Amino acid sequence: MYLHLGQSVMVPEAAVIGVFDLDNTTWSFRTRRFLEQAELEGRVIAVGDDLPRSFVLTREGDNPPVIYITQLASATLQKRAESGAIFDN
Repeated sequence: MYLHLGQSVMVPEAAVIGVFDLDNTTWSFRTRRFLEQAELEGRVIAVGDDLPRSFVLTREGDNPPVIYITQLASATLQKRAESGAIFDN
């Protein structure tokens, strides 16, 4: 099953580690440093061009984590996951 992150981007539900609100998490130096390092390593994917509201941390297998920056609110993504608005392959 897949979680729709906006635009035409979907990630496997099993790969989602967490969904984080940018306003509440980026005040932390460690979170900012983590996001900056991931961006330098090319592991950040922007979903859309609108104002980002949250990021989704994913990991598949032994691959390094990938971060999706999305314009959807973390609460919206949580509701999608809880309500079954997840797509089968």
